[in-house]
Amino acid sequence: MSCLRLLNTTRKLTSKSCYLQPIWKNSFSTENNVPLKNVINKYSKVSIIGTGKMAEALIDPLISSDIQSSKSIFVYDKSHAAMNNAHDKYGVNKTSSISECIDGTDLIVMAVKPQNSDLVCHEIQSAMRAARNNDPTILSIMAGKTINSFVDGCGGLVTKVVRSMPNTPSQIGAGISVWTCTPNINAEEKLKIKTILSSFGKEIFVEDENFVDMSTSISGSGPAYIFLLMESMIDAGVHLGFSRDVATTLVHHTLLGSTLYAMDTKEHPAILRNSVTSPAGTTASAIYELENGKFTTVVKNAVWACYRRSLEMGGECSNIGPGRRKTQIGPNHDIPMTNMPQGECVDESDSDDEKK
Repeated sequence: MSCLRLLNTTRKLTSKSCYLQPIWKNSFSTENNVPLKNVINKYSKVSIIGTGKMAEALIDPLISSDIQSSKSIFVYDKSHAAMNNAHDKYGVNKTSSISECIDGTDLIVMAVKPQNSDLVCHEIQSAMRAARNNDPTILSIMAGKTINSFVDGCGGLVTKVVRSMPNTPSQIGAGISVWTCTPNINAEEKLKIKTILSSFGKEIFVEDENFVDMSTSISGSGPAYIFLLMESMIDAGVHLGFSRDVATTLVHHTLLGSTLYAMDTKEHPAILRNSVTSPAGTTASAIYELENGKFTTVVKNAVWACYRRSLEMGGECSNIGPGRRKTQIGPNHDIPMTNMPQGECVDESDSDDEKK
């Protein structure tokens, strides 16, 4: 999403609300929640497993942007309440099982929690053996799960996999998704996936899957870091004497305006920071305290910790980063597996003393 589009969106702010309004708001008929236009579907059938917030962030713009009709989207969730909610809000088809959901589908969207991925893949494998399918593609919007985990989990019955990492601002059309895919997905289908992912924000394609794990630590989990900073600044404003409403508005617009300004000027953040930091001034005093508290070091360590956890969730070696010297053991490495589980590490310290 361009700065101009974001800026235009902010003009919808009112005195009662300082939140961004969804860009596709009011795209539905008020009577039956169906698109106002005839839709030429990108896929003849889209099956979405899981109907949580990120699934909704995908369903809403898919329909309102005329990428898929509501009738071409089938959903399944073990929570009937969540599935019924998606059906009532968007007019999508609810199903009674994963087997029914993916029968004859072209695209399977995995929108479940990562810890439920293996179970869902097993059910997909069972369903694929019995159902009529058209060589479907899996599109994952889950953190940590690798492409191979889907191929192996589905027993090799699904070979076309797209792994993406969107973030929560996707729910208002201001998200960013980093994605990659298996080599057997052709240019035409890549364009379809690009269209789907760009429906709720910006998308970036990467050839190397490792960058998807890396993006989890920056853009995927990044909103949580910003929300923590936001919370801290709002609380400080209240401590100073502002009402919580006023403090919240000040912080929201400061973060939004600073981001838009940085995107518009394209200057390095250090230059922008220096431009508002006068010698011996108020900002200099605040920056001094942040540096004393090792603010930048803590942020960098948090990003590394997030990246390591993403690797762990995918069964990969997570002992990497500054000051760490480990090598993953696995089928794609020269070191033999021996009796160690995949994803464990071998110590490459230079001497026995370093191991003590």
